[in-house]
Amino acid sequence: MSDASSRVNDFVIRFANVNGTGSASANGLFAKAIYRMGIPVTPKNIFPSNIQGLPTWYEVRVSEKGYLGRSGIVDFVVAVNPQSLEEDIASVRPGGYFLYDSSKPLHRVMMRDDIHFLGIPMMTLAMKNFTQPREQQLLKNIIYVGALAALLDMDMDVLRGIVAQTFKSKEKLIGPNNLALSIGYNYSKENFKCPLDIRVETRDLIGDRILMEGNLASALGAIYGGASVMAWYPITPSTSVASAFEKYCKRLRKDPDTNQNRYAVIQAEDELAAIGMVIGASWNGARAFTATSGPGVSLMSEFIGLAYFAELPAVIVNVQRGGPSTGMPTRTQQADLISSAYASHGDTKHIMLIPSTPTECFEMTAEALDLADRFQTVVFVMSDLDLGMNDHLTPALKWDDARSYDRGKVYTSEDLENMEKFGRYLDVDGDGIPYRTLPGTHPTKGSYFTRGTSRDEYARYTEKGDAYVRNVDRLVKKWQTAKSWMPKPEHLGNENQNNLGIIFFGTTYYAALEAMEMLQDEGISIDALRLKSFPFPEEVQSFIDNHDEVFVIEQNRDAQMRTLLINELNVSPSKLIPILHYDGMPIPATDICTKIVAHLSVNALRNDSL
Repeated sequence: MSDASSRVNDFVIRFANVNGTGSASANGLFAKAIYRMGIPVTPKNIFPSNIQGLPTWYEVRVSEKGYLGRSGIVDFVVAVNPQSLEEDIASVRPGGYFLYDSSKPLHRVMMRDDIHFLGIPMMTLAMKNFTQPREQQLLKNIIYVGALAALLDMDMDVLRGIVAQTFKSKEKLIGPNNLALSIGYNYSKENFKCPLDIRVETRDLIGDRILMEGNLASALGAIYGGASVMAWYPITPSTSVASAFEKYCKRLRKDPDTNQNRYAVIQAEDELAAIGMVIGASWNGARAFTATSGPGVSLMSEFIGLAYFAELPAVIVNVQRGGPSTGMPTRTQQADLISSAYASHGDTKHIMLIPSTPTECFEMTAEALDLADRFQTVVFVMSDLDLGMNDHLTPALKWDDARSYDRGKVYTSEDLENMEKFGRYLDVDGDGIPYRTLPGTHPTKGSYFTRGTSRDEYARYTEKGDAYVRNVDRLVKKWQTAKSWMPKPEHLGNENQNNLGIIFFGTTYYAALEAMEMLQDEGISIDALRLKSFPFPEEVQSFIDNHDEVFVIEQNRDAQMRTLLINELNVSPSKLIPILHYDGMPIPATDICTKIVAHLSVNALRNDSL
């Protein structure tokens, strides 16, 4: 039984390390152990954009209630980086804990009276028990995981099981890692009161959920969605999409009879070349995609415009990061919404799918390939660094093997043979979507030039204004058709029962759910809608119309989603209240709650004064 004063399965722990010292494996071992003990957990890897030497943090939230957003409060810090000690000590909440390497004593000016200091001579213990310098450095990290096991009452058998699984192909490493765990565990038991008032207890709250990164899920979604070509140029934080796609194609995209590869992964010389290769592959009938981030989208814009105007399928997984320019390459934002929605010069509009979980990264990347073919256009999957590069607790991925790919309107050789004349840009069905052909479908019919200049319905070059207007107006009709094919928004909590609403999307999802409960505790009832796509389905307009004020939660400076809502739905700007967060860290629920309460308080004072 736990002590009544204990905080069980409800805390945030932050590991303060040095980039490149092997701490990631140890920190991941801790998070996985909490997960294996059946407790909801969400880790955040906060790392610098250089290769090695600067401070890095790994923040783990343990929440029996299943809160998966960033808390913004740190209960426990494990500090092994002298560079960031002052900052790390300051980050601990009053009453919290600071575990540090006491091989060298802390200067007394750094001490705080309102937190608990726990010193363990980690490096001294590592040097005493292990001989090689690199081994000492790596296993020092495992020592603090063992120490935490005693302090937090973790299951050591779970930790040893993960070590055995991790090093099953390198069995000689199992013994030293288990020894390091025991060294830390025993030191804590002998020198501190264990467990602390912050502790964990085994639960069964995970179900079929898995810990997974969004980038891996997007790569698998592309494979299952039929992609056989990926062209890309390396850029943080999207590179692991390409790495995972290639890794799993080697297993899933080989001809079972010949063992030949049935995929192509091409590292281009730059992002513009990468999207050009994707468009070329799509024109030839392959399903193709690329993965990039904001700077890459900027460089791709010319070819994105070509794909929009020439009506060629392409999928872009945009893993957003802090901008503009190089910005903060290893921090998260949602600041590419406008640049992606209207990418390229002239009048353009692009479909965007907005996942909130790795499972949705998988599903929406596969769906994006269908939509790109169906509408013969560019489709963006709008992920972000937090979703893409961090592990998230998410439903297990599932795929229906009976599912068929939607290739859209593609004429067969028989179709061409039976028609008098093929018009590549004719609106045959009145939905704005023309029919296309694939090269080589028919020996003489169905050929056309793909070009970025104006043309008529039969793909013949022309600069006549009326032909141009007919073409771009048809593209607007196609855009309107697309609205009914978009993933519907998700209502959360009440549906149109209150005069206040909130709209959120992507990784603001986690914090928004928690904020709704906080607001309820403040006596504020609010309806909620999670956006999943652009163009906006009709339900978005209805939700806004049915509320007096709607708070739009997003992680950028300029309220880009709010701008899209105003621009596309002709909503009064005064009705949409921006709740913004853009310091590069995931938005915490407390931030949302505080800003909404402050806005409502100001309104109440203003009304009282009238």
